Amino acid sequence: MLPGLIIVAAFFILPMALVAMRVADGPDGLATYFVILTNDRYLASLIQTLVMSGGVTVTALVLCGICGLFLVRNRFAGRNVITALLTLPLSFPGTVVGFMVIMLAGRQGVIGSISDALWGEKIVFAYEITGLFVGYLYFSIPRVILAVMASAEKLDPQLEEAARSLGAPTWRVVKDVILPGLMPGLVSSGAICFATAMGAFGTAFTLATDIDVLPMVIYTEFTRNANIAVAAALSIALGAMTWAVLAAVRVFVGNGATSGTGGGA
Repeated sequence: MLPGLIIVAAFFILPMALVAMRVADGPDGLATYFVILTNDRYLASLIQTLVMSGGVTVTALVLCGICGLFLVRNRFAGRNVITALLTLPLSFPGTVVGFMVIMLAGRQGVIGSISDALWGEKIVFAYEITGLFVGYLYFSIPRVILAVMASAEKLDPQLEEAARSLGAPTWRVVKDVILPGLMPGLVSSGAICFATAMGAFGTAFTLATDIDVLPMVIYTEFTRNANIAVAAALSIALGAMTWAVLAAVRVFVGNGATSGTGGGA
């Protein structure tokens, strides 16, 4: 375990301890941790980040759940190409994703050009929270769809056939058979999607004109305002929230797996 402990100490414990020391050395001391709740701008940024991350997660789970199940259950020409295209964003950094959103919905983007030709008005949303939502969704799809497809491959079609033979309508088959089978993949990939959207910086930095999400606030406080104590406190708060979500998901998935094993026995 020594190599693992060295890596954890060098790249996690030590940096986090130094960040925490920056907060303690600030003018307000440990009270700086509560600034995210007492400052209107920081609180609004936190709420906007949480809402956007939750929206990206739910949207990705719905889209990838339907698409992933379809790709696993059906064989057709071009299936492998579609799967490869859906996983392509894994190779793109956040700045490239942001640039692609600008090409899609920026001032010179495709959507604006089409809307200008049709209605004489450009539709531009790349530099708003909507553009960041699209970028994070694009970035999240590969992570979710791979997990969903892995879970879908383990589903037993005979269970669905048995449910239908007993008179269960389609929505009951989906609710009682398909969704429980996909749930471990949906929950784990959804947690990763949420955590990524909470802390991603590259796409937000590329698009950041009117976007006030927590990673951008941290960057601004650190680089432009030299408010290191507040930036450190916000960083720890952001990390703690995402860690709590991931920890809760691990407990949920573990309990679900245990329950499923007990029920099968």
